[in-house]
Amino acid sequence: MKESAKYKKDVLVTGASSGIGKAIALSLAEEGWNVYAASRNICEDVRTVGKGRITGIRMDVTDEESVRKAAEKIDDLSVIIHSAGFGIASPAECADLDLVKKQFDTNYFGVLSVNSVFLEKLRKHKRSIVIAVSSFASSVPLPFQSHYSSSKYALKAYMEALRIEASPFGVQSVLVEPGDTRTSFTSSRIESNIENTVYEKNARRAIDRMKNDEMNGKSPESVARCVSRILKRRNPPVRVTVGIEYKILMFLVKILPERMILYILGRMY
Repeated sequence: MKESAKYKKDVLVTGASSGIGKAIALSLAEEGWNVYAASRNICEDVRTVGKGRITGIRMDVTDEESVRKAAEKIDDLSVIIHSAGFGIASPAECADLDLVKKQFDTNYFGVLSVNSVFLEKLRKHKRSIVIAVSSFASSVPLPFQSHYSSSKYALKAYMEALRIEASPFGVQSVLVEPGDTRTSFTSSRIESNIENTVYEKNARRAIDRMKNDEMNGKSPESVARCVSRILKRRNPPVRVTVGIEYKILMFLVKILPERMILYILGRMY
C-alpha cells in the first residue's frame, strides 16, 4: 500500500462476493490492505492476494444479529465500504411493496445496520472513513426503477448527514456514484408486476435500454480504482461520480431546469 494512504490497513467490504464489491475487495488486497470481504454467500477462508489478504465473513446486512456476529470476528477496522444492494424494475404504481421494503432493507437500512455496529471501531482511530457505493440514480429518478432510485436518494441524504455528525470524531463519509457498470446486477434485477399493466410496453423498452447500457458500461474495476484513489486523499470529497461522461451528466443535472431533466430522461427510456 502506498504511503500516501491515510488510514490503517483494515477494511470491511460488504457485498463482496460479486460485482463491484468483489472488484473492490480484490483491488485493495492487491495494494496491501487486510480486507474483510462480507456477504451472505461467501467462503469463510483467508487467502493472500497481492500484498494483502482477504478474509471471507458471512454477513447479512439485513440481519442485525448476523452483523453483530461478524463484528466479533473483526478486531480492528478503519474503513467500511458498503457495496451490498440489488435492484427492482417495476412501474412506480404497481411495485410489490414487500419487494420494495426488501430493497430498502438492503440498499438503505443495511448500511445503517452495519454502521450502527462498526462505527465504534472506526472512532478508535484518528482517521477513518465510510464509503457507500451508490449510483447515478441517487441524483436522477430512473423510470421503472423509481424505488431503487428512492433507496439511493435516501442513502445520499444519510451519508451527507453522517459526514457532518461523525467528522468531529475523525470519521469521513463519501458517496461513490457509478453509472452503468457491467456486473451481475443486471441479471439479478427483479422485475415486478409489469405484465398486463398499462405500463408494460414502456417498461419493457426502458428495461431493455437499461440492460444494454449496463452490459456495455464500465467495468467494476473502474469503481474499485475510484475507491482506491479516495483512500489516498487526505481530504476526501463528499461525492464522487465515476466516469467522465457521468460527471458531465451530473453537471447538467445541476444547471438544467428539473422539467428539462425529466423530459430528457423520458426520451432516453
